Amino acid sequence: MKQSILRTLTCCALLGLASVSGVQAQTTAAAALPDFTGIVQKNAPAVVHIEAKYSGEKQAANRDARNSTMPGQGMPDDPQAEMLRRFFGMPMMPSPQEQKHTSLGSGFIISSDGYILTNNHVVDHADKISVRLQDRRTLTAKVIGTDPTYDIAVLKVDAGGSLPAVSLGDSRSLKPGQWVLAIGSPFGFDYTVTQGIVSAVGRSLGERDQAYTSFIQTDVPINRGNSGGPLFDLQGRVVGVNSQIYSNTGDYMGVSFSIPIDVAMNAVQQIKSKGYVSRGQLGVTMGPVSDDMVKAFKLDNGAGAAVVDVSPDSGAAKAGIQAGDIILSYNGQPLQQAADLPPLVGMTKPGRKVPVEILRNGKKQTLDVTVSEASRDQAAVNNKRSAMPPSSQSGSTALGLTVQSLDNDTRKQLGLKSGQGVVIGDVTGPVAAQAGLQAGDVVLMVNQQKIGTVAEFQAATREVKPGSTVLLLVRRGDQSNFIGLTVPEGK
Repeated sequence: MKQSILRTLTCCALLGLASVSGVQAQTTAAAALPDFTGIVQKNAPAVVHIEAKYSGEKQAANRDARNSTMPGQGMPDDPQAEMLRRFFGMPMMPSPQEQKHTSLGSGFIISSDGYILTNNHVVDHADKISVRLQDRRTLTAKVIGTDPTYDIAVLKVDAGGSLPAVSLGDSRSLKPGQWVLAIGSPFGFDYTVTQGIVSAVGRSLGERDQAYTSFIQTDVPINRGNSGGPLFDLQGRVVGVNSQIYSNTGDYMGVSFSIPIDVAMNAVQQIKSKGYVSRGQLGVTMGPVSDDMVKAFKLDNGAGAAVVDVSPDSGAAKAGIQAGDIILSYNGQPLQQAADLPPLVGMTKPGRKVPVEILRNGKKQTLDVTVSEASRDQAAVNNKRSAMPPSSQSGSTALGLTVQSLDNDTRKQLGLKSGQGVVIGDVTGPVAAQAGLQAGDVVLMVNQQKIGTVAEFQAATREVKPGSTVLLLVRRGDQSNFIGLTVPEGK
């Protein structure tokens, strides 16, 4: 009996120790998690609820038109673009009529004198904007200025005194895995707090009007009405402006995007000082360094941005940058992908001279480029085609295509310079067909050699061997892309 009791006591003691150990483990795990209460208490008063009223139909925040691209290239007609939605909050249980004329969003006070930062798409085309503070005061806001490209709007309210303002952080120091926190008004629920981690930085969303922004990607739950609200780091500093979600329903699916605060504040300062935002421009059209380019040029990797076109009289053209060059770094900052370049150039003050490192014919060199000011007209230029009767014709059996010469009138209609390019007359074989080439495409270069006549095309493709990859710079509409054609072995 004594031994039985002793065994029972021993088991109870062991169970007690296990229970204590479990509690300690839970306590340790809980202690390792961040406590967001201090951040919320300090910053919630500087977050505002925004209501925009419209007298007519609300303007769409996103363009429906998508860029036409060539199949099989590094800039595809990305299905993600269809699911990226700017999120407009709607009032709680609004009538159908009210839904057409009201949207809700979030914002935050950036200075005690009443300046507020939010998204442009929250207030775009609004006739009246109201801002509700945490103390339930509702103030009428004035739009100081907007920038649709960065999706930034600056509002101003007069509160009759000093207002609480947020502290600003440095979004450039963010790293994947760091904790972040959002405060906003999803679905009209004021001062909702959500948290998560930074999933990625420098994220390009691929749409033309968003090329100047490298977004912060997070898994912070963001929904309609959070748009324009702040994203905080663990020090309680704003590091981003919540802007978009990845969704095929319009609601949160685990992927959210924020505008870096350094980009947003650069726009704010320019709007306040001169009423609009200036962005730098190199004057180049870029594409990714594809696997075909890596193979054809015997590169170590696909880092950098491939120059597919250079605008005449641009800073890039004057500095000597040419189509076919690969830009490796801009102002000392290496490029991992083509999408890295536009945000860096856009943040450069027009008129500044910047070193640009390029790779040409296997050799690196650095050119000093004077950055010009990008046009504030974001409308795309659509080049029109006309019938192109052949004046001479030839082709390449190995590549599976025929080409025709172009006259100067046709070049002008296509936006080409005199003596530039030959047009594909027919796709005759599987190599060109599988690469997505079409009749009417214009070939501008073959393996970094400029092509302006059928004879030049023949000379450039004459020595094509089985197993080799030929890199063509091809123009379709207003876009140019590098396309690699690999000739099968034994053909």
